[in-house]
Order: sequence, then structure tokens, then C-alpha cells
Amino acid sequence: MKKKKFKFSHLYLGLVMAITYLPLIMVVIFSFNDSKLTVSWKGFTLSWYQELFHDAALIEALKNSLILGGVSCLVAAVIGTLGAIGMARVNYKSKGMMEYLSTAPIMVPEIILGMVFMAFFSLLNLPFGMLTLVLAHSAFCIPYVYMMVKARLVGIDKSLEEAAMDLGASPRRIFWDITLPLIMPAVLSGCVLAFAMSFDDVVISIFVNGPKLSTLPIKVYTQLKTGVTPEINALCTVILTVVILVELVSSLFQKKSRGSR
Repeated sequence: MKKKKFKFSHLYLGLVMAITYLPLIMVVIFSFNDSKLTVSWKGFTLSWYQELFHDAALIEALKNSLILGGVSCLVAAVIGTLGAIGMARVNYKSKGMMEYLSTAPIMVPEIILGMVFMAFFSLLNLPFGMLTLVLAHSAFCIPYVYMMVKARLVGIDKSLEEAAMDLGASPRRIFWDITLPLIMPAVLSGCVLAFAMSFDDVVISIFVNGPKLSTLPIKVYTQLKTGVTPEINALCTVILTVVILVELVSSLFQKKSRGSR
């Protein structure tokens, strides 16, 4: 009986892995296809990678997405971390409602958020562009950092901060020397998730995007009207390769840190 369950678990895991990674493998394979059609294989070529690195508009869109994701992630890290620490140290009747409102941006449909941001920025007469994109992306990225840090604060022993206070440490010193190092893994995890959500966003960006500014998701989305060429597959392959390398480097550092302990 145990043997059947063991085989079924392997079959189920293999099916999930195939559904998850087979599309990625196909994207990588067809990035080397010597044809504009992504449904037929005509031969091996690197021409799409050459076109990719010579496509100024696509490279500019990628730069805009990286800048937008980085700035939004930084803003979300600061506000989300301070918000989580502040909410953990106060206690009042409406605290539950405030915590619910703090995570509302990730529960509201993106199309509604996009319309709300567009109306709000128009009311303030803000010029649509990188500024409005950063404000909008920071707003829906903050809850990701907030939830991660909030969950980490629950597991921190409060006696550590109390002991530091008894030794005469100021609240600022306690934050920098004790609280921040303990919650840093949660902050980094929230930042990675926030960056991924910002880098991937299409709907909200379309509503608050400027007329002469384009992010990578918007650029890819607009190309769907004329047909996606293997150049997009090449771009996806490059991004996927970078992500895998970052994961490998991160795992190596984690192994070294565990070994040093």
C-alpha cells in the first residue's frame, strides 16, 4: 500500500513539474528557431539574440522596468518595514481593521486599482510617466513587504529588545542592532516578491503610464497585436538565465554561511 502511494506521489510531482516547466523549455527552444513562426521549427539560429541586443526600444523598456521595479521595491521596503514594526508595537480597538486595510491593495482587482490611480493622479494634475508608475507600483508592493515583516516579528523574542533597554540602549540603537538584523531575511523576501510583482505588472501600468514611456510588459503586450516574434522568446530566455544564475549564487552563499556556522 505504501509502495502505491510512493509511486503516485512521484507521478503527481512529475506531472506538476511538466505543466510548470514545459512552457519555459519551449520558449527557450524556440528562441533559437530560424523562423518568425513559433509553431514550426526550421533550424537553429542566433539571429534573434542579435536583433534583441540591437532593439533600442525593447532595451529601453527593459531598463524602465528595472528602474521602476528597483525604486518601487525600495520604497515598499522602507514603508512596509516601518509600518509592520509600528503596527506590532501598538494596541488599539481598530488595529484589526487597519491591518486589513494595509493589505487591501493586493486583494483589489488590478483593473480597479488602475482606474483609481488614474483618476487620483488626474485629480492631482500629476504628469503621467515614471513618477505615477513609481507611486502606483509602490502602493501595491508595500503589502508584500508588510506581510513578510509582520510574520517575522511574531517569531522574535521580545526579551531581546527588553534586555537591550535594560542595558541602556536607545530605541534607535535597538532597531539597528537587534530588530533590523532579525527581520532582514523577511525584508529581503518581501523585496524580491515586490520586485517580481512590479516587473510583471501590465494592467495598472497601462492606466498610469506616460505617452512616451513604456515598460517591458507593456511593450510585449502591445506587440501581441502585430504578432510576437522569437525575439521575445530570446528576451525571456535571457531573463530566465539571469534568474537561474541569481538563484545558484544565492544557494551557494547560503551553503557557505551554514558551513561556517
